[in-house]
Amino acid sequence: MTLSCFELGERMLSVDETLEALAAMTPPPVTTRRVSLASACGGVLAVDVMSPIDVPQNTNAAMDGIALAWPDDVPGGDMRVDVVGDVLAGTRLTTSLALGGAVRITTGAPLPAGADTVVMSEQLVDSGIPDRIRVEHSERVRRGQNVRQAGEDIARGEHALSAGTRLRPQHLGLLASLGYAEVEIFRSLRVAVFSTGDEVTAPGESLPPAGIYDTNRFSLQGLLSRLGCEVIDLGILQDNLDSMRVSLAAAAHEADMVVTSGGVSVGQADWVKPALTAIGELGLWRIAMRPGRPLAFGRIHQTGGVTVPFFGLPGNPVAVMVTFLQFVQPMLRRMQGEHDWQPSRLTALAGEPLKSREGRVDYHRGIYTSDDAGQLWVRTTGRQGSGILSSMVAANCLIEIGDGCAAVEAGTPVTIQPFGDLT
Repeated sequence: MTLSCFELGERMLSVDETLEALAAMTPPPVTTRRVSLASACGGVLAVDVMSPIDVPQNTNAAMDGIALAWPDDVPGGDMRVDVVGDVLAGTRLTTSLALGGAVRITTGAPLPAGADTVVMSEQLVDSGIPDRIRVEHSERVRRGQNVRQAGEDIARGEHALSAGTRLRPQHLGLLASLGYAEVEIFRSLRVAVFSTGDEVTAPGESLPPAGIYDTNRFSLQGLLSRLGCEVIDLGILQDNLDSMRVSLAAAAHEADMVVTSGGVSVGQADWVKPALTAIGELGLWRIAMRPGRPLAFGRIHQTGGVTVPFFGLPGNPVAVMVTFLQFVQPMLRRMQGEHDWQPSRLTALAGEPLKSREGRVDYHRGIYTSDDAGQLWVRTTGRQGSGILSSMVAANCLIEIGDGCAAVEAGTPVTIQPFGDLT
């Protein structure tokens, strides 16, 4: 499917239209590689994982105590039981347990054949007779208690994890429990990052009277690193059509995606759009949202029909982060094989009136908290200008106000997007 199929033209697109178009224009996932389990955290699983064993392998004790076959008729009060041996974790009894007999057992040790119940140590009392123990309040014991059944976590042949799962610590533990020492994941995406503008100055250099320090490149590098991408830092592009065209084309040879910030509006020195159209094609560049209306997406052409996706993000630092979270992040996750990912959304009550305007989606920076009753409330971080990066520092979520809403009254439900582990 080509960009022209969408006939997006020059009109302003809604957020939903933009997301739909970007989903259709996402390249296929990158190639895969096998890695050790110890280095797989944060990677995206490339294949479904089936369990080769029962987990746990054996029916075993969930507590220290005694294991026995619990009788059908149990007298009230205490009951005396003969102890015929010991089973420690890592060992097993090779013979069946006779009816009426019991073994001392530790947590995790396999139940011997003939046993179906474990009575915990706290309920056992020395009877004063060797190898005989007293079970207090035997009427409280239930057949099958304190026993983990073989395969109750995952049975042999059962589906354990799906391709497209981003591996977290708990996934690594699960894979280890199945005996996997290596897993197949999608390789890291290589993303080239530029900032643009003659006024943009690298941190550490002297700031000219009309200059600003380059914040966007470092915000983007942090976001990309959190997503497991390999960042190719290509510095600052000056406001020159030819040099920008050459730099973009060179970046596309190294990277799976190219991301710039600034220079995508309609100003006198905004060269990203003409540079892109000279070496590729533009799919969209205006979105009905705030912050972040000027956003360019397209493809950079290479020899052999290969194309590399390109995002030209706005210049204001808050708009850069918001547009990355809403549009760049979903495409990167799909390219990494994480097809079913969706941003986390919760509902909270507005702790104050919120300004908005019909016809666009507003993303306010917010702080959400929970009251004593468990109800979520959210308020803004204060001033919401797209250049106020401190509003992102103070926030723990975005407040998403839909394009059909002119304003939000205090106490009204609103949608929030918690930042999670990316920011």
